[in-house]
Parts: sequence; C-alpha cells; structure tokens
Amino acid sequence: MFKVLLSIALIVTTTQLTMILIAVASVFLVFILIAIVKMYKLKAENKKLMQTNAYNDYEESNEDIPSGHLYGDN
Repeated sequence: MFKVLLSIALIVTTTQLTMILIAVASVFLVFILIAIVKMYKLKAENKKLMQTNAYNDYEESNEDIPSGHLYGDN
C-alpha cells in the first residue's frame, strides 16, 4: 500500500510540469531584463566618464605607466 501511495504522489502531470517550467523561465527572464537595463546604465555612465576632462588629461599626458610587478622591474 505504501508503494502505491508513493508512486501516486511522485507522478507529475503535464500541466504541473508546464507551470513549473513557465515559472522558472519567468524568473530567468526577469534576471535577463535586469541585466540588460544595468548594461545600458553602465554604458551611459561610461560614456559620461569618457567625456570628462580627467580622462582627456590622462590620455593627453605622455607619462609612462609603470608595470604592475613589484620585483625585478627597475
């Protein structure tokens, strides 16, 4: 009797499976939309920063940029 109840409890109907898949797909769709909005905001902020004088001054200066290694690079 326990095996019969367990097998009945584990049966998932097509409708239930479809609803679960729709819910999971909806969550991922929300995450993708949030990522796209964030990407456009970062792109706009980057464009603003590229137009500032600090970036232009840095690009126009002819200073050598030291390498990131702390040893053997004198």
